[in-house]
Amino acid sequence: MRTSQLERGAFLLLLAAVTVAFCWVLLPFAGAVMWSVALAILFTPVYRRLVRRLGGRHNTAALLTLTVALVIVILPLIAIALSLVTEAASVSQRMRSGDINFTRYLQQMFNAIPRWAVDLLDRVGLGDIEAMLDRLAQGAAAASQQIAGRALTIGQNTFEFLVSFGLMLYMLFFLLRDGGQLSGTIRNALPLAKPHTNFLLNKFTTVIRATVKGNIVVAVVQGAIGGLSFWALGVQGSLLWGVVMAILSLLPAVGAALIWGPVAAYFIATGSVWQGVTLTLIGIFVIGLVDNVLRPILVGKDTQMPDYIVLMSTVGGLALFGINGFVIGPVIAAMFMAAWHVFATAEQDAEEPPV
Repeated sequence: MRTSQLERGAFLLLLAAVTVAFCWVLLPFAGAVMWSVALAILFTPVYRRLVRRLGGRHNTAALLTLTVALVIVILPLIAIALSLVTEAASVSQRMRSGDINFTRYLQQMFNAIPRWAVDLLDRVGLGDIEAMLDRLAQGAAAASQQIAGRALTIGQNTFEFLVSFGLMLYMLFFLLRDGGQLSGTIRNALPLAKPHTNFLLNKFTTVIRATVKGNIVVAVVQGAIGGLSFWALGVQGSLLWGVVMAILSLLPAVGAALIWGPVAAYFIATGSVWQGVTLTLIGIFVIGLVDNVLRPILVGKDTQMPDYIVLMSTVGGLALFGINGFVIGPVIAAMFMAAWHVFATAEQDAEEPPV
């Protein structure tokens, strides 16, 4: 028995070591792996429908599903990213040349502040407007340099992006074709009771599908409405600000308002009242309505997580993992809640006396 326990312990140690080593090997392409898994989960219903229509030809169905994913999701995102790089470089150039001067905009807003408000700012120690404007100007200059640096970095990392993109497509094809078999292997390999294993894996796939589908739909709708509103009102860099609003809309409730709110305030403060009021109404009753209506339907309803958990896990995921964190954060939170639910229900079942 002692020998058997020793062999089992050694094997478990070896299993843990090779698992960690394998994850370490995949770490440089973690984003590609994550997105291939997410897209495979999202497009598996399309793949299964095509398999039935094509009479069981799995390779053809996987290729067609891959084409659908490219046309619907991947290629539009690449086009938007390339346009964003061009727009960001243009805005950065105009900021350096002085065509876009945030200091002047802020000075106009401060000049429009009533006298009683200026006295109130003096009392709380915020009356030194010149020093505040200097700090904001330095921050804007640093932001413009960072934007330009990011655009240059994206251009320099084209080869790395192409490698990751090719790896993602390659993995997506095989995950679509062999995903069912791989899922069954994982279910059989996990050392958990079958009901618990099925519950956790189903929770994992449900959260990824709801998070990717829901957040992307909300982000696209909010970013499109915000960008078109900025373009109609004559705001420079409307494409850039629309994409920024789409990214910030990943933060529930407060995201897009961080962009359109200050712009509406600037319009009102500088005398462009109807533009400011129009943008405020669009932000509250259109962009805000999209967030309040679509997000609970597409994200919260399927994940069965409270809004504050979705918000905190999304913000934490973005802080730790970058843009990939808006998927990783909610998935970790959902698996945390699901694992504790399994533990609590198992303990309750063990404590209940037999009937």
